[in-house]
Amino acid sequence: MPSLPAKDVLSNTLRALRHRNFQLFFGGQLISLIGTWMQNVAQAWLVYRLTGSSLLLGSVGFASQIPVFLFAPIGGIVADHFNRHRVVIATQTTSMVLALILAALTLTGRVQVWHVFVLASLMGIVNAFDIPARQSFLVDMVGKEDLMNAIALNSSMFNGARIIGPAVAGVLVASIGEGWCFFVNGVSYIAVITGLLLMKLPPRTYQRPVGSPLEHIIEGFRFVRRTAPIRAILLLLGLISLVAMPYTVLMPVFADRILHGGARGLGILMGATGIGALLAALTLATRRGVYGLGRWVAFSCAGFGALLLLFSFSRNFWLSTALLLPVGFCMMLETSSSNTLIQAMVPDHLRGRVMAVYSMMFMGMAPFGALLGGALADRIGAPLTVAMGGIACIGGAILFGLQLPKIRVEARQLIVQQAVAGGEPSVEMTSRIVED
Repeated sequence: MPSLPAKDVLSNTLRALRHRNFQLFFGGQLISLIGTWMQNVAQAWLVYRLTGSSLLLGSVGFASQIPVFLFAPIGGIVADHFNRHRVVIATQTTSMVLALILAALTLTGRVQVWHVFVLASLMGIVNAFDIPARQSFLVDMVGKEDLMNAIALNSSMFNGARIIGPAVAGVLVASIGEGWCFFVNGVSYIAVITGLLLMKLPPRTYQRPVGSPLEHIIEGFRFVRRTAPIRAILLLLGLISLVAMPYTVLMPVFADRILHGGARGLGILMGATGIGALLAALTLATRRGVYGLGRWVAFSCAGFGALLLLFSFSRNFWLSTALLLPVGFCMMLETSSSNTLIQAMVPDHLRGRVMAVYSMMFMGMAPFGALLGGALADRIGAPLTVAMGGIACIGGAILFGLQLPKIRVEARQLIVQQAVAGGEPSVEMTSRIVED
C-alpha cells in the first residue's frame, strides 16, 4: 500500500484541530498542563525536602488521589446530567485558587506538610468532578468522528507538557525554590479558562436526573459489570495504577538516593518519561480506526512491566533516563488505547458515569498504589518495590491477552452500535472498525 504524503499524514494526525472549540481547548490546556506538571514535581520535592520520607511521599499521593476514587461516581452523574462546559470552567477556576494558596504559603515560608496534605486532598475532590466532565466534553467539541483523534491529541498535549513542565520545575526548584512553580501553575489556569469562555457550543439539552443519585451511580456500574470488554480493560487499568504507577511517586527517591541527580535529575527523569509518552500519543493520533487496539493494550502493558523491571536494576543515571523513554511510551499507549476503546463502546447517556469508573480505576486506584508503594519502599527499598510492580504488570497483561479472543466480538458490536447511533457515516466507519 503506497504511503501517504507527509502533508496528508500531518493533516490526518491533527484532524481534531479543525474544530475551533478544540483549538481553544488545546491551546489553553497545553499552557495550563505545563504549570500542573511543574507543580507536581515541585510538590513532590517539597515534601521530600521537608520530611525525607518515602512513606510521606506516598501518603501525599494518596491524599491527592483518593478523593477521585470516592467522589468520581458523583462527578459522573454531574457530567451526564449538567452542562459539561460550565462544570469544567468551575473545576479549572477552583484548581487555580488552590494552586495560588499553596504558592502563597510556600513563598512566605509558612508551608508545612499538613498544608500540602489538605490542599492535595481538595485538589483531588476537584479532579473527581473535572476528569469525567472533561473526558466527556471531548465529544461535545469534536463529535464522534474525530473523538479518537481528539483523545490522542489530548494525550499528546498532556505529555508535551510533561516534558516541559518537569524540566522547568527542576531548574526553578534548584535555583529559586518550589513556591514559584506553584505560582506559575496558578497563573497558567488563566489560559484554559479563557479558552473555555471563548468557545461557541451548540445548544444541548441535558436530562435532569430522575430518581436518586444512588440509582444513577448503580446504573453506570451495572453497565461496566455487564460489558465484558469494558470490564476487562478497566480491571487491567486498575491493576496498573495499583502496582506499576507508584514508580512516579518514588521518582524523587531514585533521583536523589539511587541515581544522585538531585532536583534537576528529577526533572530530567520525569521529562524522559514524558517524551516517550508523547511519542505514543502521536502514534495513536495517526490511526483512523480502533481495530487492533486490544492487542496494543496487552502488548504495551507487558512492555511497561518489563521495562520497569529493567529500570529498577539500573544504577546509572543516563541508563535510567534512557529506559524511562520506552516506559513512558508503553504506559501512554496502554492508557490512551484503553480510553479510546471505552469511549468508542459507551453510549452517550452513560458516558460521564463510565468515564467516572475509568477515573476511579486510573486515578482512584493510584492512591492505594502510592501508599502501598511508599510503605514498601520504606521497608524493602524503592528498586525492589518497582520491580515487584513490573512483574505484576506483566502477569496482568498475560491474563488480559488470554481473554482478548472472547471479548473481541462483543467489543466490535458495541463500537458499531455507537457509530450508527451517533449518526456517523456508518458504511465507511463500520468498515474501518471491523476490517481496518
